[in-house]
Amino acid sequence: MQSKLPVPQWLWLAALSLAPTPVAAQAADAGTITAQQTTSKSTGPISGWEELLDRLRVLPHDLLAKLPPEERDDPQFRAEVGQLMLASLASSALTALNSDGDHPAFVPLFGQVLNLARPNADTIYRTAEITPGGTYRLRGRAGTATLVKIGEGGSATYHDLNALPVDKEGRYDVILSPERPGDYKGAWWKTARRTSSLLLRMVSNDWGSETDPTVSIERIDRPVRRPRPSAAELEARLRKLPQVVSSLAKMRMGWITQLRQQGFLHKPKLMQYSEAGLLVGQAYYEAAYDLKDDEALLIETEVPKRCPYHSIILTTEMGGTVDWTNNHSSLNGSQITVDRDGILRIVVSARDPGVLNWLDTAGYSQGGIQGRWTDGSSQPVPKMRKIALSKVRKFLLPETPVVTPEQRERIVRERRAAFQQRPLW
Repeated sequence: MQSKLPVPQWLWLAALSLAPTPVAAQAADAGTITAQQTTSKSTGPISGWEELLDRLRVLPHDLLAKLPPEERDDPQFRAEVGQLMLASLASSALTALNSDGDHPAFVPLFGQVLNLARPNADTIYRTAEITPGGTYRLRGRAGTATLVKIGEGGSATYHDLNALPVDKEGRYDVILSPERPGDYKGAWWKTARRTSSLLLRMVSNDWGSETDPTVSIERIDRPVRRPRPSAAELEARLRKLPQVVSSLAKMRMGWITQLRQQGFLHKPKLMQYSEAGLLVGQAYYEAAYDLKDDEALLIETEVPKRCPYHSIILTTEMGGTVDWTNNHSSLNGSQITVDRDGILRIVVSARDPGVLNWLDTAGYSQGGIQGRWTDGSSQPVPKMRKIALSKVRKFLLPETPVVTPEQRERIVRERRAAFQQRPLW
């Protein structure tokens, strides 16, 4: 039987919240199925498997078509498209395998391995599918992470785990449902009756010192026992995959090209988004960069007087984030220093300029810059200018400390260890 289930709401939520684009464009992209993609009709022994393989066969052509001609024929970019497809398939498969709304669990969505949709370097993303209208219980230890938000797929509703009451051991316990249970007096979050997925964001400003929360989820208005899934249910999960894998892989491809075409090369664009799924109070600035090995981009900005969290990351043409666990390619409020004149100065370059506030392009001569201010008292737009790498020191304050290669090696190793010790999986 052909599944009539829609694309999971977590996909739309992720697309909107991580790398905003016009909703209409996303919907059109997700719904595009060519004649070539629908040639096989369950001719194999497992219903839905041939359709998945057919979609994967044409996906490279669809993705390469989104790249500029000079990148489309480059073996490096072609290989990276292959990695993008693998990540999309892996992320989508995890969600499909876990798509039992009566017995949900939070599973990885994006991250340092599933590098899709420009994940924020400080955020661990997990998703859980739920049954619309169901009653769920979340519990665990609250931890000390800077931000912990749980969003409802397909809406602008986010719930703040850090705002929940905790007991003496730091444990929280909250019910999620469309209506508060009649005899229940504890913490409760109202959910929309149509909500079919949840997106968990755990944002740490200091990877080595903050503690991420623990989170369990269970449906409490149904028996806990899980019977054997029916063949129809398993087939429905499989039949959703072709469209989901394709949409996820295409999510952010072409965005940096658009920024360049719009004139935002080495010039920031303030992005004020209001679409469903975005964190209320979070503003972005984005720009494309194009740097040779002997060039650098100097970013200068004021910092809001009040801003619980802010960060800046480098992104790739494929719609991922430059590897931040093995490179110094992201910075947040605990990792940067603001100069005595109140200005934050950051250097973007391929070679280490020997300053603390460095963003390493790590071999990506072209890419994107994405900064964010969360709940800030203001939303500054940085100044950017390309300079010679050899002259970086002339644009910095005299007292700017020097970071030696040995110190950088230790810094990156320590940040790598601190990040890997978070609950990534």
